Amino acid sequence: EVHLMESGGGTVQPGGSLTLSCAASGFTFVAYWMSWVRQAPGKPLEWVARISNAGQFPTYADSVKGRFTISRDNANSTLYLHLTDLKSDDTGVYYCVQGSSGKGPRGQGTQVTVSS
Repeated sequence: EVHLMESGGGTVQPGGSLTLSCAASGFTFVAYWMSWVRQAPGKPLEWVARISNAGQFPTYADSVKGRFTISRDNANSTLYLHLTDLKSDDTGVYYCVQGSSGKGPRGQGTQVTVSS
């Protein structure tokens, strides 16, 4: 059974930074591309970033390009998302997702709130 557990969210001021983590278990992590998606209050899920199974070809939504960095540690089955220069529009629940489309199994999410 796929199990994904996000952590690292919190409340940060505009311009601040956070690093989100996702601990994966129940599947062969190194065999899968992985993604991050997010959901702002009252809005649909938005795909944020993806990375290949080998940690190559990071790809980002235009809304976060240049500010967010996706990475992974295959030895420890962990996915990361480093968020910088945070804006109020980045507020939402962030989920890690198995696969490249952002539509696969996901965890419970971690809340990121950007507020002054």
